[in-house]
Amino acid sequence: MADDSLADFEAKSFTHDGRTRTVYRAGTGPAVIVIAEMPGITPKVAALARRIVGIGCTAVMPHLFGVPGKDPLAGGRLGWMRYGASSMLPVCVSREFTVLATNRTSPVVSWLRALAADEHTRCGGPGVGAIGMCFTGGFALAMATHPSLIAPVLASPSLPFPLTKGRKGAIDCSGADLDVIKGRCAAENLQVLGLRFRGDTIAPPQRFQFLREQLGDAFVAVELDDSSANPEALMKPHSVVTEHLIDEPGQPTRAALDQVLDLFRTRLLLPRNGELPE
Repeated sequence: MADDSLADFEAKSFTHDGRTRTVYRAGTGPAVIVIAEMPGITPKVAALARRIVGIGCTAVMPHLFGVPGKDPLAGGRLGWMRYGASSMLPVCVSREFTVLATNRTSPVVSWLRALAADEHTRCGGPGVGAIGMCFTGGFALAMATHPSLIAPVLASPSLPFPLTKGRKGAIDCSGADLDVIKGRCAAENLQVLGLRFRGDTIAPPQRFQFLREQLGDAFVAVELDDSSANPEALMKPHSVVTEHLIDEPGQPTRAALDQVLDLFRTRLLLPRNGELPE
């Protein structure tokens, strides 16, 4: 796959609390914030955004790290590792991202909440969706303290890095924020969708068990066998709706993607003549 020019996306800047970032936007309808996994907005992340556009939503991709549109696989395994490191290292030392501490929400989430609120005002609809992936998986959960966020999806959430038992059974969301989210689940029927491969040690099973304990039935876990992952991907099964997606009917990863899109449809799109758009 070649680099993606992102030519069909409009690039605009968004500023909150003195921090300005580029945001790539396409489509019409209620907004879904697509928060890229490491190493950034890859062609497959952009393809996911286009699928969201296809159901009648506005896909909004904030540029947090990496080179927008760059194909991480263009240089083979070695090039992939180099590019991943070049994206990861600055983030790991940035004060905006909490990569190891438990019971903490990354400061960048405040900027993402403001973006979600702004997009809700701009795009309309009942609220905003968000999907965070890998490094940013927990961001979509922590964003749900804001009332505009009504459809959060956590795809293989990897923070805090699961280096110890305590970190495996935690997620990068503060206790205070988690209490707000639990309250919304009880009072507003908020649903949190989580995706992972069963053998994924980066997004370990203890993390989903923690979310089950905290959120109860409001947390819907989709856990796939590793054998269902795209074998052409360079890394072990991890990225359910991007690198490890087999985009064919009947494939478990495709079914997981369809479940994500269905959540956005049912939560964000108002019925048209009594029916939701296909």
